[in-house]
Amino acid sequence: MAPDIRFPHLGIEIASLGKGITIGGFTIAFYGMIIAFGMVMGYLMTAFQAKRTGQEPDLYLDLALWDIVFAVIGARIYYVIFTWDYYKDNLLQIFNTRGGGLAIYGGVIAGVITTIIFGKVRKQNFFQLLDTACIGLITGQIIGRWGNFCNREAFGGYTNGLFAMQLKQSDVAASNLTHSVLKHAVEIDGTRYIQVHPTFLYESLWNIGVLIILLLFTKHRKYNGQIFLIYLLGYGLGRAWIEGLRTDQLIFFGTGVAVSQVLSGGLVVASAAILIYRFVKDRQKVKSVQ
Repeated sequence: MAPDIRFPHLGIEIASLGKGITIGGFTIAFYGMIIAFGMVMGYLMTAFQAKRTGQEPDLYLDLALWDIVFAVIGARIYYVIFTWDYYKDNLLQIFNTRGGGLAIYGGVIAGVITTIIFGKVRKQNFFQLLDTACIGLITGQIIGRWGNFCNREAFGGYTNGLFAMQLKQSDVAASNLTHSVLKHAVEIDGTRYIQVHPTFLYESLWNIGVLIILLLFTKHRKYNGQIFLIYLLGYGLGRAWIEGLRTDQLIFFGTGVAVSQVLSGGLVVASAAILIYRFVKDRQKVKSVQ
């Protein structure tokens, strides 16, 4: 029997990888299970960061309960908005999230807004909340991308590089297959495979690097909000180039421009500008004191 997924240049084959498990006639998608696991680990990492910085972890449990709910809603709304051509004729499918359809940036935006409101209500510095919560956010993103792997989605175009990934064409949504991908499809032992960039893997590894930087920089933080700005800069840089590889980009209506690339670029420029401004301002303060 042909393997479900192959990494030909790494000599790795995954014989069988389903998209969920069925219990009593009800199917639980691996995608949802992985997202849920990412949320739990995200909270645990946030609690760890809270302890490191002398804060009360229970405060972040309260925040997580609100953030998770509204982040999921925001992620779905964001996805539906930019795929409205499909959903306008399938309104009931808006509520069907079991097969995917959550956009990370929508979740981030909703989570930030929720955190700001939470900070106002609980009389907490929301920049400090964002500094701490972004540790959990990036952790959830690292784990959550593997849900895309199980769903055979969020991959890139054709590549013959070291990390090239082969998927059974029959397991992939036709809407994610570009002309270039189909042109380079191969047949192995009677099974047709596409060969693509595993962009889920690229983003997960990139985010591990961002997480390490955030954790190491915490003890050098000069002001509330600095860690969150570094998160936006680091994540935005990675997402900008990785998004350009993907075949399932969310596009601005009728433009051909990828939404996430534009948003990532804007976040990189804005966060870098603020970080540089604060650095220069702090240097000037030091010089004036001297």
